[in-house]
Amino acid sequence: MNRKCTNLPFLVLMRTSKEIQESMKLEMEKNNLSITEFSVLEVLYHKGKQTIQQIGHSILISSGSMTYVVDRLEHKGFINRSACPDDRRAIHVTLTDKGTSLMEKIMPKHQQWIDDVFSSLNTEESEIFVNLLKKVSKKV
Repeated sequence: MNRKCTNLPFLVLMRTSKEIQESMKLEMEKNNLSITEFSVLEVLYHKGKQTIQQIGHSILISSGSMTYVVDRLEHKGFINRSACPDDRRAIHVTLTDKGTSLMEKIMPKHQQWIDDVFSSLNTEESEIFVNLLKKVSKKV
């Protein structure tokens, strides 16, 4: 009996996601960064000063993992932490000049890499793709 594979969209999505992450990992290793470290720097680069909780929410990782990543980035000299004057429980994180310089170097290459990854989609296909992913996301 031949059964139709009903989980094909899931398998293709997972395989594609893994391939994209592996490719991105290799690109970030050239800058001595993990994907998570780059994601933190990217949030700070685009949004400016953030609390650790805000960054974790943006990149979808736990506060325990965030502390480890922030410690590593601070040790590398890419970020600074400072106490939030309005809430003693919160810590603000900002890019240092070194972090900003790194991101100014990385971001154009990263954006070009993203453009290349999705270059096989035209504008309409890209919009459909995003809408389909959002539709699936609402069910999770």
